Amino acid sequence: MKRTIRTTALAVGALIASLGLPAGPVHADAPAAPRIDLRVLVVSDGGPATDAIAAELETAGTPYTEVDLQDADRPVIDAGFLADTVDGRPRAKFQSVVLPNDNPFPANSAEMAALASYEQTYAIPQVDAYTYARPEVGLQYAVGTGYAGSVDGVRAEVTPAGLAGPFDYLDGAVPFEDNSPTVGESYAYLSTPAPGADFVPYVQAAIPGRTTKGSLVGEYRHDGRRELVVTFVYNQHQQQFRLLARGIVEWMTGGVHLGADRNYFAVHVDDVFAADDRWDTELNCTPGDVDCPPGEGTPNPIRMVPADVDHATAWQDSRDFTLDLAYNGSGSVDHRQDNGGADPLADKLIADRDRFRWINHTYTHAFLGCRQDVSVVPWKCATNPDGSTRWVSRNEIADEIATNRVWGEVAGLPLEDDELVTGEHSGLKVTPQQPEDNPNLGPALADNGIAWLASDNSRDPVQRQVGSATTVSRYPMNVFYNAGRAAEQVDEYNWIYTSRAQGGSGICEDNPATSTCLAAPLDTATGYAGHIVPLETRIALGHVLFNDPKPHFIHQSNLAEDRIAYPVLDGVLEGYDALFADSTPVVNLRIEDIGVEMRRRAAWRSAVDAGQVTGHRIGDTVTVRAPDGVAVTATMPAGTLHGGTGFGAAYAGALSGWTPTADGPLSLTLPSSAAVPSAAEPGDTAAATRTAPRTRVPAGVTEPVPYGAER
Repeated sequence: MKRTIRTTALAVGALIASLGLPAGPVHADAPAAPRIDLRVLVVSDGGPATDAIAAELETAGTPYTEVDLQDADRPVIDAGFLADTVDGRPRAKFQSVVLPNDNPFPANSAEMAALASYEQTYAIPQVDAYTYARPEVGLQYAVGTGYAGSVDGVRAEVTPAGLAGPFDYLDGAVPFEDNSPTVGESYAYLSTPAPGADFVPYVQAAIPGRTTKGSLVGEYRHDGRRELVVTFVYNQHQQQFRLLARGIVEWMTGGVHLGADRNYFAVHVDDVFAADDRWDTELNCTPGDVDCPPGEGTPNPIRMVPADVDHATAWQDSRDFTLDLAYNGSGSVDHRQDNGGADPLADKLIADRDRFRWINHTYTHAFLGCRQDVSVVPWKCATNPDGSTRWVSRNEIADEIATNRVWGEVAGLPLEDDELVTGEHSGLKVTPQQPEDNPNLGPALADNGIAWLASDNSRDPVQRQVGSATTVSRYPMNVFYNAGRAAEQVDEYNWIYTSRAQGGSGICEDNPATSTCLAAPLDTATGYAGHIVPLETRIALGHVLFNDPKPHFIHQSNLAEDRIAYPVLDGVLEGYDALFADSTPVVNLRIEDIGVEMRRRAAWRSAVDAGQVTGHRIGDTVTVRAPDGVAVTATMPAGTLHGGTGFGAAYAGALSGWTPTADGPLSLTLPSSAAVPSAAEPGDTAAATRTAPRTRVPAGVTEPVPYGAER
């Protein structure tokens, strides 16, 4: 993506005068130290780069105002739009400015002049979301001395200045995606600082054909202003942006902002103690399940053995990670009945019960929605004589929940009684057969005190209330429940995602937007490791990097036989560890804490969108106002105090967390190291080192349990 950007010569004195503000820098000890509102101004041209930054702010819960340059009715960016006076004190309405490039306005634009003067007067940083290398942004032209072109697959790196500054949460490597050999995914300008420019690269990559490295992200100080210059194009989903998004926000806010960003990963293993039906590679269906006509094929179930439990506990120890086991007690009861009272798997799991987290998955894994008519494929809801839907009763649902809970309590499983995963997420709506919840589900949940109910993110992604319970959406991993062997997984994958002419189901022909469609069938011997594992790893890691707490789910069958889940889980966690510093661990929460996090976010986002949240900084004091009962989320530098005690929990070199609101505003005291960076004077080449240092939090003190466990 290339575009022409016009720059404007700025007369600093005239611009300051145009705002009607003091001509000199504002000092912290001045009688009227300025108030800086904790809100970001995003000026968008509709391009993917500004959209990506806005999405990061939205997800984190950071208030921002977006001005769409393509909107004829947009507000004019002038002195009154940017600043005013409150209670006799000068107020900057935005703590930072995000532009599509360094100057998206026409030549001699009064709006760009107003922005430049505003940034000079209040030391407001500016992010150039995507621009090209040239002296106007502190870089040499890329043509001739650098490089302009594709950076697909390039392994960039964070510089020492970046690791000591806004990107200190990374280990150093910033790999650029290369997901398709036929599609260009990233275009960039690589260049070195222009002679005499006060420019510090934060992220760089080798310039092809040269021994030098060129900047991809760097800070340029000039004319009393600070700009973060980004010279590669990106969208909100690309891994390279996901890795750098936190640092971009930390740079432009000085590490003081509302909202928070953490990296979450939780894995639920469904059907524990039970057995899962196996895919039949000849019939292309699963005997014993509803996708095979009744009586067709012979069931050949998959069930873990004690050695699989040993492998799971050893794997958890090696990864410092805990799996959540969703169990069905009748699976063990039935096994003992069929095997003279013996169930070595249950004995092993119960002996090791404290090594895992446990979730009630109902006693028999019964379908708890409508009565299923499985005489046809696909199944349909059975109906009463009057045509109304026949529903599973309230008592049946309640018994499934309560019986399994009692079984787990007798076995000594460490349960949270208010958590539930129904079999197949049944009882909740499932289209097209059952477009509404079973009306008996909510009352049955209330009968059992269920507060947190798992749902399938692919069909029910938004948190909602069902009776006494709040839903927690889970991501289904494309590691199939009916596959214990890699070859079975690939065979079913080929059936689903290839054309009818290639022996497949034709789903992709009927739904061409499906992203996992195959051009040709995968080799059953190599397709799992060579195609499915990398793809599923990339998808799941993308969720982890998106500040998304929703858990993923697989099945006990995937921990048995070939143990096909582990290559994907290893890929996610190994990939993560290779990218992030010890100060930024994966946050591994149980379902209740995930639900609390999601519910707090929704309440916060609603209050922000309604204009009910305000935050500002005056000197070393941050003041936040929010409606009663809405917990405040914020990110602050290490050493920040709340009421004389430490604020939040350590994560990514900063402090963040939820603080319940009480009577009156929330007041935080920043450490002296968090002073607002002074604007650079023209020619001040040392100014780029004057930003407040960030503190790396040592490994061992970064566990963010108070953040997620607070209820």
